[in-house]
Amino acid sequence: MSTGWLVGSAVIAVIVMPLVGGLLRGIDRKLTAHMQGRIGPPIIQNFYDLVKLFGKKPMVAGRPQLIFAYVYLALIITAVTFFALRQDLLVVLFILGFGCVCLVLGALSVKSPYSQFGGHRELLQMLAYEPILLLAVIPIALKTGNFSIANIFDNGQPLLPSLWLTFIALVIALDIVMRKSPFDISSSEHAHQEIVRGVITEYSGPYLAIIELGHWYELILLLAILGLFWIVGSLWWLSIIIPLAIWFILLVLDNICTRLTWSLMIKFAWSIGLSLIALNILIINLGWI
Repeated sequence: MSTGWLVGSAVIAVIVMPLVGGLLRGIDRKLTAHMQGRIGPPIIQNFYDLVKLFGKKPMVAGRPQLIFAYVYLALIITAVTFFALRQDLLVVLFILGFGCVCLVLGALSVKSPYSQFGGHRELLQMLAYEPILLLAVIPIALKTGNFSIANIFDNGQPLLPSLWLTFIALVIALDIVMRKSPFDISSSEHAHQEIVRGVITEYSGPYLAIIELGHWYELILLLAILGLFWIVGSLWWLSIIIPLAIWFILLVLDNICTRLTWSLMIKFAWSIGLSLIALNILIINLGWI
């Protein structure tokens, strides 16, 4: 693969991914409304909201809060760029993790009790899903030879048949990252019953728009990571269909499940998610697949 082609794909990814992310969030809101017996907003309402937020007067509770918002978006875009350039998957996840930490630090940098409480709950969410994301790279590396995304493309065979246990663990992590029920601990994605919204409680105007834009990037990046499990072969188009099917299933679960406590969330994520990854690593080392 030529360097020019990779750079071009990275530029396209940075431009297109937030558009797709905003569209998926709009479809999410529309389908959720229908499931709850409501009409719901237009699918492109998120884009209207984003433009409106960018047009509002900038206001922040403290300068560190502003800085962390910009750094959060910059790190998420960096992770997307590294992914599009087919770099180290572990590095991509580390950068993504640092971006989410900046979001928490922004919430903890102000004295608002709601923001502080939301920041601590967001840390609990990260404690649940980050170990899954990082350890999931190990069985992928065992199958492809290293952590490089390029090696996944060069592998020649889809990863899903041999790493389906790891795939399920990543789906659990994705549900937590998306703040979908039953894992909407820090705040529900659409603020179904929230007076305040955790880490973004004290953000408004263009700075809230920056964070929302980062969430769109983050959603598509995580779906793209799921797509890596079937990115090669004659059925490569399943790398798009499978993540979208998983996204729809999580959307349905969001509307039929109740919220877990933070302790049950961590116990579930670690006991199920990490166990699936450990079992997959054991199976690979024993040569059963």
